[in-house]
Amino acid sequence: MTEPATSRDPQDLAQVVRLGAAQRPAGLHRALVAEALVAAGWGANQFTPLSVVYRLEAGWSTMAVVLVFTTYLAGLVPALLLGCRTADRFGHRRVVRLALAVTTAGSLLLALAEASLVAVFVSRLATGVAAGLIVSAGAAWLRALSPGDDRGTRFAVYATGAGFACGPLVAGTLAAWLPAPSVVPCLVHGGFALLVLALTARIPEMCSIPGPPPAAPPGDRWSAITHPRFVGIVLPASPAIFAAVTVSYVVLPPFVLDRVRDHAPLFSGLVAALTLLVGLAVQPLAARIDRPGSARATLVAMGTVVVGLLLGALAIEEVSPLLVLGAAVFLGAGYGLTLESGLAEIGRLASPGALPTVSALFQGVAHSGFLAPLLLAVMARSASYPELLGGLALIGFILLIGAAVRAARHAHQDPFRPDPTPQELTWDE
Repeated sequence: MTEPATSRDPQDLAQVVRLGAAQRPAGLHRALVAEALVAAGWGANQFTPLSVVYRLEAGWSTMAVVLVFTTYLAGLVPALLLGCRTADRFGHRRVVRLALAVTTAGSLLLALAEASLVAVFVSRLATGVAAGLIVSAGAAWLRALSPGDDRGTRFAVYATGAGFACGPLVAGTLAAWLPAPSVVPCLVHGGFALLVLALTARIPEMCSIPGPPPAAPPGDRWSAITHPRFVGIVLPASPAIFAAVTVSYVVLPPFVLDRVRDHAPLFSGLVAALTLLVGLAVQPLAARIDRPGSARATLVAMGTVVVGLLLGALAIEEVSPLLVLGAAVFLGAGYGLTLESGLAEIGRLASPGALPTVSALFQGVAHSGFLAPLLLAVMARSASYPELLGGLALIGFILLIGAAVRAARHAHQDPFRPDPTPQELTWDE
């Protein structure tokens, strides 16, 4: 009878110990960079529930709120587009840590909201810049810390989503139940960002990663951005990505404040969190629905946004917090499905060298959806919000029909290239 193997060779045990010791710092480093992404999303979306405080306690108008909200976009988009290039030149750690300092300063300025409207505008601009830099450079840093697999990309997606979703919920909770509701949430976020700034000081740079693919010839880029499926299916749907979320948590909650006045900031934060968490949860569903040569994932996404807009119009008409939550579910689902289906489509249409150009155009058009609250506030002088949301739903339905017709005419059965890797399909190309 052989004796059971109850021990290992000492050399094997030593190797296991060394491997574990090497893996622990790598996991810790990824977790800390992910926390930087959480801080970026938290800082970006904490304004949503705090805007309710400004309405109720400082008498802010709807136009003032949406103008401040839109200022964030002016900082976000350039930083998103330039974040990776800046990190390649100056280093991921330096760029991310600088952005953490900027988002901290943005929160401190936001704490002055009731004393200075100018400080709020500067705060939102700084917060947008910080969020764009951290989301783009931080995601690239996570990929560099996770060579050989897609863990870095997945960490970036979930950390960013957690920050954007949990930030307004935390800020709304603090504003609802603690004194100084316009100050305490900002100080808590600023403290968190400073803590992450200190903890990321010793994370290795990890710049030894493959550079971007060589630029495609101009003809390839032009062919991709003028492809009938890109022009007729992807671009018409892309503004709905951020129009859906901003309508959900910027436009709808103020209409039911009288029904939830005792917990208004918390309700606003809950709507934002629900919208974004649903959007994150449904993205794998878009990948299952999507098929090369078919636009069904995009069509389902657009249809979901249309239903959410109609529910939102009904929620305003009935002054119903429950209907606002129902609209948030559909608008959040539409956001996630439209984003995922658009990324999958451009991944098939563009060669690796042309993908950065196509992605940049897609991002720019998608972020135009952030202007939806401002446009609705301007048009509200001549029509009611239920009518305006109904009109948006009608436009969405017309675009859906047009996309279906174009998809039938331009079935893309022979993709330009195979489905892209997760590392290629990111917002920071």
